[in-house]
Amino acid sequence: MRRKLLPVLAFAVVATLLGAGAAAAANGGFAPQPPASPNAQGIRTAYWWIFGFTAAIFVLVETLLLVFVVKYRSRGRARTVEGAQVHGHTRLELIWTAGPVIILAIIAALVFYELPGIHNAPAATNPLRITVEGHQYYWQFDYPNGARSIEELHVPFDRVVDLDVTSSDVVHSWWIPELGGKIQAIPGRTNTTWFEANRIGSFTGQCAQLCGLYHAWMKARVIATSDQDYETWLATDAKTKLGQEEFEGVCATCHGLQGQGGYGPRISDNPLLTQPAGLESLIEHGLGKMPAVADTWTPEQIKALEDYVSKHVYTGASSGG
Repeated sequence: MRRKLLPVLAFAVVATLLGAGAAAAANGGFAPQPPASPNAQGIRTAYWWIFGFTAAIFVLVETLLLVFVVKYRSRGRARTVEGAQVHGHTRLELIWTAGPVIILAIIAALVFYELPGIHNAPAATNPLRITVEGHQYYWQFDYPNGARSIEELHVPFDRVVDLDVTSSDVVHSWWIPELGGKIQAIPGRTNTTWFEANRIGSFTGQCAQLCGLYHAWMKARVIATSDQDYETWLATDAKTKLGQEEFEGVCATCHGLQGQGGYGPRISDNPLLTQPAGLESLIEHGLGKMPAVADTWTPEQIKALEDYVSKHVYTGASSGG
């Protein structure tokens, strides 16, 4: 039986090692995302430092375990016969007591060395301060000039961005892996974090805190562009596309991009979309399972949503028999 099991065991070990290699090469959750901000680089460095020590310890312990299993196996001895006794070894016991202490001290030293660079933003003459507000189930961003955006945070690259993170309803967690660690969004409290995107691009993340039934759809994206493109976006798209962002980032999560229904009911043929007072009351106060998605919206935001849904979502009330 043992001889039959050996090939199966060997195949399982090889398959596991090959799978681990593939996962590592594709970074399929095996390691932090490639960093695009100095604080994310510090997190990645600390991760690999700790991983190196723990992997080495794992290999050492498992190797010794196999050696002892082979060396001290029964060798045909009857089960009732007591095996050879191994007495204490003072020097060895001191080594395996002091060794872990030294390893933990080395790991702690590196982590504490990296922590200031992770927590503290570099000195900047003109940092950009943006408020991040979590809602069920979307992120809202407030910019210094009064502009707002939904789900997509626009920033210039190579510029320090200070984030004031809060929530209007329940606890959320802001997390863009390539731009740093997580930070909690807590009602009635403002937490701060920062990042500095070192390249132009789009960086995705999502709420990392179970915040309700549709939590998995609470995604976020940071779009880093040149200073000129950022200023252009602030002056144009931030206003003209607000209504579309609100519907796609807030309403469509449950009701579908065409208002066709899904988790929430079909709304494309609901005349409420063309009734400002009724629509405003619904989104500000919620109804049934629907949360108050617009409880902190400005009148301009509500007007932008009203204009968008009446022109691009409402298809007319269906004629029923």
